[in-house]
Amino acid sequence: MPIVKGKSLDRRRHLRGWWGCVALALAVHWPMAALGQGRAEPDSFLNQQRTIERLIQDQRAALDVPGEDVGFDYGGYYSFFLFLYDDGTNSSRTFRRHDLRIWSRLTLDQGAHEFYARSRLGFVDFNPGDDFGTEDDVEGMDLERGFYKFDLAKEVRAKRGGTLPYNVEFKIGRDFTEFGTGLVLSRALDQVWVQTTYGPWQARWLAGKTVGSSQDLDIGRNVDRTRRTFLGVDARYKGFERHEPFAYLLWQRDHNTDNVPTLFQKFDYDSFYTGLGSTGEVVTNLRYSTEWVFETGHGYGDRRFLHNNRINAWAWDVGLEYLMPGKGTPRMGVEYIFASGEPDRLFSPTDAAGGVSRGFRDEGFNGFGYRDTGLSFAPTLSNVHVWRAGTSFFPFEEHDYFKRLELGTNWFLYYKHHADAGVSDALAGIQSGYLGWEMDYFANWDITSDVAATTRYGIFFPGKAFEDQTTRTYLLFGLTWNF
Repeated sequence: MPIVKGKSLDRRRHLRGWWGCVALALAVHWPMAALGQGRAEPDSFLNQQRTIERLIQDQRAALDVPGEDVGFDYGGYYSFFLFLYDDGTNSSRTFRRHDLRIWSRLTLDQGAHEFYARSRLGFVDFNPGDDFGTEDDVEGMDLERGFYKFDLAKEVRAKRGGTLPYNVEFKIGRDFTEFGTGLVLSRALDQVWVQTTYGPWQARWLAGKTVGSSQDLDIGRNVDRTRRTFLGVDARYKGFERHEPFAYLLWQRDHNTDNVPTLFQKFDYDSFYTGLGSTGEVVTNLRYSTEWVFETGHGYGDRRFLHNNRINAWAWDVGLEYLMPGKGTPRMGVEYIFASGEPDRLFSPTDAAGGVSRGFRDEGFNGFGYRDTGLSFAPTLSNVHVWRAGTSFFPFEEHDYFKRLELGTNWFLYYKHHADAGVSDALAGIQSGYLGWEMDYFANWDITSDVAATTRYGIFFPGKAFEDQTTRTYLLFGLTWNF
């Protein structure tokens, strides 16, 4: 039986090194916002976790090895990282985390059948007095990913040596999934997933539910396990040379059960999303990405239990990235993100308690996706405008030791949609639209094929919406060993 473990090992280790390195920078960002609402894991942590899931999905796809009747691969990585930061409540917090992941993958019939599993074990260590309830904590061992996938076209090619004018792919289990460019949905789900392809047309059909241990959208609820279901379809047209337009429909239903009912308060949030967009190239080396979404449905506001609110919200994202010719592989990018807000949501843009208190409408957008909104502030996409500009390059490409050292920066500007309404950071309590700005810097270094390091520094300058004008700094150092 052929074993894939040794094939293209340096390439795979290089890929694992890079995504593990970046994941370190994004993995544990939970002590950053919404402390006034008593949240153990604020919204910024959720945003960073979804970035990890995106990187994991890309890395796993890059490790596909076609052309083998039977392939087995396995591996893992251990990481250590150190955080020093201000969160707007404490002037300084220090936090360390150890992380171990073990994964294995089996493919049969030239990849027609794929079995994949990845487990995770973590250890959290705060300095005394810097924690949010538990100074030291062990997380796991958990099944982070685990699924079976079938590809009809690969099966026909392996068994008959022919090709099909169409294809059907099927997946069942726990894995990362994404609709559009990830503005509405970008997370791990327990799911049944079917993808059909005919000529240039592709459709992905999804029926899934949240992983029970994941954090719920309404973080103020008293629930032990998150229970939300998703049903939807994402359709794409791949017939253009430079453009890939898409459209999707997505239903989300709230099945959470509160441990202790709250008197005169219901929490259900059921939403429906209609989205469209496109990715591609405007001209050579100038890439674009855009997504537009309209949200409807029903939810409950503050002290509401007899009558729910009608959701009528919207969001969009437009981004450009230019890959400049020349040494160092430089790239520059700009992005604008908007998510509507509800003017009557004075305290929380996501939670029922503290949410809409007048009328029976809710124009505040709430999704289950991800966008990079900065290291230090990292607001949730609701009642907010975000502008981003960034660049990165490899300054020492011709140097043997430093050729895989990447340097870069991102700058952000934040405004509210409705100046009187709240955002995900409860400390932005003044009725002003200007939230502030942030500059982030990073260095990623793939030191060897097995060892990668990252350093991240971010500083947020609060705007007029914050009474406390003290800047917030964020510093991270991380190291990953792949094996």
